[in-house]
Amino acid sequence: MNFRGVMPAITTPFTNDDEVDFEFVAKHVTWLADHGCTGIVPLGSLGEGATLEFEEKRDLLAACVGAIGERIPVMAAVSALSTRAACQIARTAQEVGCSALMVLPPYVHKGPMHEIHDHFAAVIEATDLPCMIYNNPIAYGTDLTPPELEQFAARFENVQAVKESSGDLRRITAIRALCGDRLALFAGLDDMIVEGVAAGAVGWIAGLVNAMPRESVELFDRAIAGDHRGAFELYRWFLPLLRLDTVPEFVQLIKLVQSECDMGSERCRPPRSAAVGAQRDGALMVIRNALATRPRLD
Repeated sequence: MNFRGVMPAITTPFTNDDEVDFEFVAKHVTWLADHGCTGIVPLGSLGEGATLEFEEKRDLLAACVGAIGERIPVMAAVSALSTRAACQIARTAQEVGCSALMVLPPYVHKGPMHEIHDHFAAVIEATDLPCMIYNNPIAYGTDLTPPELEQFAARFENVQAVKESSGDLRRITAIRALCGDRLALFAGLDDMIVEGVAAGAVGWIAGLVNAMPRESVELFDRAIAGDHRGAFELYRWFLPLLRLDTVPEFVQLIKLVQSECDMGSERCRPPRSAAVGAQRDGALMVIRNALATRPRLD
């Protein structure tokens, strides 16, 4: 597992009957691989993983592996209400051919940190797959500090990467100071990639890439190459779209971008619904302006 590059946290497509559209899944992940993405991350928050049944999760992972598993790795996002259920997902991900796990905190539960640590440890130990730890205190209400991440890295050989989504860039430099190159650091918010790379990130778990992989990969490549002028030029155009990933309705808005780019639909799984009202109107203005001024990339 090479933890590096742009790895989309993919959206989950649904049919009009609220079934997972596995045919589109295969088409979508193949398209992302064709545009230079270095891995695929199904079942995350953007993938509406909390609303998927176990069998749907299993079949979605299998569909991704079947479509692109020989080209780029599939890294299953793993979370559930219980540790037992999360470990079952982890083992199933290995059984269907996933190359790695992105380990999330448990849904809903915000207990004392020793319970959160035990949950992470159980999922990490459930398989021998390489693991990325996902830290997102804003969304999940639990925060793994740099010293705690250092402890996980020392304890578990298969912990190899961190998705850092606190929004505090000082976290990336703090983790690097403690762990050196032991952990591959990934930017976990769409609108922190250029700054994140400058601080030491070597990868990007991204959302808008679902609709715009070419621009996403180009932006990352310019940043990682140290092309500061070129990266900022593209970033300035992209930022209004990337900020759609940072609001509570990010699933609906990123699916709206996909729809406007003819690569997906707005359908979400209830109780989540498509964006409406002023938020939808504002997002469409941003999206259509971006599409009208889309830079030419040679």
